[in-house]
Amino acid sequence: MPRATSKRKAPPSTSASVTSSDVVSTRPGKRGKKDVDKIGDLFDVYVNKSLDMIDPEGIVSFCSHLGVDHTDVRILMLAWKMKAEKQGYFSREEWRRGLKDLNADTIAKLKKALPGLEKELMATPKFEDFYAFAFQYCLTEDRQKSVDIETVCELLNLVLGPKYRSQVDILTKYLKVQSEYRALNADQWRHFYRFCKEISFPDLEDYDSDQAWPVIIDNFVEWMKENKQS
Repeated sequence: MPRATSKRKAPPSTSASVTSSDVVSTRPGKRGKKDVDKIGDLFDVYVNKSLDMIDPEGIVSFCSHLGVDHTDVRILMLAWKMKAEKQGYFSREEWRRGLKDLNADTIAKLKKALPGLEKELMATPKFEDFYAFAFQYCLTEDRQKSVDIETVCELLNLVLGPKYRSQVDILTKYLKVQSEYRALNADQWRHFYRFCKEISFPDLEDYDSDQAWPVIIDNFVEWMKENKQS
């Protein structure tokens, strides 16, 4: 996940002694437990007991067992599947919701489920929802409405880059050199995806500035033409 997540990164997990990729706490007399209880047991491996949530330290440990970096887009996808509300934290309810939907109650099953989750999110209806979620997930402060340019560029590369690499490469280049905007809001973020999806690139022949485009998109198109990027 983008920089906003890494700011919350905690020191290496103190649960390093837990090394099995399939670890689920076992308790006597609990045979035949329902899947939701097994999912809860897996949650308890990483939980901060004082919060009853998986916190940034627990997520680092979870990612280590899963074999991915905590900034990997697949962790953002899992957060989307869980409908997580607070970046860097998973509640017990969110965890159960996501893993139950993926039919995964162990780390091994979760690893097998990740390719299917990636495929699911490449479909247009789901991708649009995931794309909107990614921005909202970066709003880490109360009443925060915008995300800084550096984080936006990281997020564009992470979420939109795999589908529209050429557009994202030039768009992020522009965002880094322009000086008018220091942060962007959700509407501007939404229109980046609309631009990539609807406008022929790099010729921009069907771009109409009279349509309802944000000023930053108009400026981007003008910058492309002036710098012969198209």
